[in-house]
Parts: sequence; C-alpha cells; structure tokens
Amino acid sequence: MFTEALTTLKARLSPHLPLSNSRLETMCFLILGMVNARTVNLSHLACEFPTYAKVGSTYRRLQRFFQHVELGSDWAAPLIVKMIGAGPSWHLCLDRTNWKIGQRHINFLVLALVTRRHRIPLMWSVLGRAGNSDTAQRIALMQRYLSVFEVSTIKFLLADREFIGVHWLDFLHKNHIPFVIRVKANQIVTARDGKTQSLITLLRTCRGKRNFDACFGGNKTGDAMWFSFAGKRIKGGELLIVVSNRPAHHALTTYKKRWAIENLFGDTKTRGFNIEDTRLTISKKLELLLGLVALAVAWASKTATKLIGIGKMKRKNHGYFAKSFFRIGFDQIRKLLKSDPIAAVSPWLLIPTKIKRVV
Repeated sequence: MFTEALTTLKARLSPHLPLSNSRLETMCFLILGMVNARTVNLSHLACEFPTYAKVGSTYRRLQRFFQHVELGSDWAAPLIVKMIGAGPSWHLCLDRTNWKIGQRHINFLVLALVTRRHRIPLMWSVLGRAGNSDTAQRIALMQRYLSVFEVSTIKFLLADREFIGVHWLDFLHKNHIPFVIRVKANQIVTARDGKTQSLITLLRTCRGKRNFDACFGGNKTGDAMWFSFAGKRIKGGELLIVVSNRPAHHALTTYKKRWAIENLFGDTKTRGFNIEDTRLTISKKLELLLGLVALAVAWASKTATKLIGIGKMKRKNHGYFAKSFFRIGFDQIRKLLKSDPIAAVSPWLLIPTKIKRVV
C-alpha cells in the first residue's frame, strides 16, 4: 500500500522538480516516511523504506540525497500555494525558530503563510549562528518572496518586537508591503504635536485601546516617515504596542494572527514531525529538509480541509479545540496511508502539471 502512495506522489511532483527518477523516489519516500514515522531523523526513516535493501544501505541513500540534491531556495513555495488553494491574498508571519545540535546552533528565519485555517512555512533561510536576524537578512527574504509572488498577495506582514528597525520598516513601506509589527515600550517616538518621548510614557494613562500617529526617533522634520500606532494593556499590565503603515483601527486584532507561526513551529516539532531530531547541520541540507517538512505540513492542512469541509471544528468546554487543524489532517493521513493510500495522497493531485509565476 505504501508503494501505491509513493507512485502517485512521484507522478504528481515529476513535472515540477528537475530530479532523476531515483532522486525523486527518495524525496517522495522522505515525505511519506516523516509523516508515517513522525520524525525527520534519517536513521528512523531508513527503516520505513519499502525495499529489500539493508537498512544501512537505505540510510546511505538518504544521506546522498541531502548531499547532492540542490533545488534552490524557494522551490517548494509555488507547490504549497497551489496545493492548499490559499486564494488571492494571505497574511505573512515572520519569526525565528532555533535549537542546538551539540554545540551547533540551528537558527531558521521563517516566513509563513497564514489563512483562517492554514499555517505553513513558505520561505526561509538558515542564519548560521545564534541570535536575531539583521535587517539585510530580513530584506533578502522579502525580496525572494516578491520575486515569486505579487505584492498584492500580502494582506499584512506580522512580526514580533525582534523585527523592528527604521531601515527595515522603510523597505517594507517603499515596497508597498502592509505590516503590523509589535514594538518595544521603551521605543522613542515623536508624536504629531512635536513631543518626543518613549511609548511607555506616551501611553502611561492608557487603560483601553489607543490609536495615534508618530515617527521613530526625535527632532523630526516635515519629511519624516509617519506610521500608525495602536496600544493597549494586556494581562499583568504590560503594554502591547504595534506599528503599521496602514490605519491602525484594526491593527491589534490583526496582530493576533501572528500567534499562528508559534503554533506552526509546534507542528513541525513535538506535535508533528519532530524536526529537532535531525542531525543535519549544513545550511544547504537544512533548507532542503525544511522544504520537505513544509510540503508535508501543507499536505496535512489540506487533508484536514477535505475532512472537515465548510463546517466548524467543535470546541471543548474550556474553549479550546480538542485537536488543532493541522493535527486532524496529520492523523487522517497516517490512518489513510495504511487503509487507503490513494485517498491519502489525493491533495497532491490539486497541484497542476505546470506552474508559472504565482499571482
């Protein structure tokens, strides 16, 4: 049964990937194997391969795949969008996820696609060190996005306090990318009345929600870049303040969608594929691995869409879902791979035989 799913998946991906038959078969096996085994560790995946070859030989075959295959940075993005049918526009969430393998830091900068139901990695880069990304790395990632997708596909770019900086926001604004980004409470701004002060001082009397316009820094002239700010107090009295290049009336509500990328990282880790189990440390190999994981996440998400339909998921008495949208699809795939493999891979049939620029 596993072989039937492998054959169907190969036939669908073959027109889109410049791989030999053997390499393509290995890729399809990796995607199926990481779903079935719930891990990306090659030692475990080698035991999943439907072949009479020794486990050691299969393990070496998987190693050679990551050693020799180079598909470029953004090969998976058009496939993901076509599979899930995301519509003409979506939210983008920018964040990092990192862990350590021995003394080596694995640090991904991830741009995720977020809709009402889907949360999927779309583009990413390996930073190669611990700590935050810099402005050049963020701009490079967004430029890659704009080379594949139109700017009109972005409803809003959402990011946390780590992703702030005048040059970064200037790049987003000049490229007509709408954004809602959280800022630190000690950020110095100049308001319309000419007063220069920190946001925490400006909002010291804020009890509900407050919207205002300001520019970063002090002593601004008439050509300063003005942004819309929105702030409110959350649990514990902490200030939640966001900045946007659009009117900030609904900025705080929009910013709530940023949490989807935190849930996504949980899907790729302990709730799903346990990506931290990998022993790969080279950037090229890690980028390829995350591409496979992203396709698997899209597969699970689309499977859940097909299973649930247009209905709503039921909430339990405490207000939360019994299972996340991802986990519903993920469990359904694992079940179907054993009982009906053709049905399990049916979402892949939504990818057209030819994909040009995605608009």
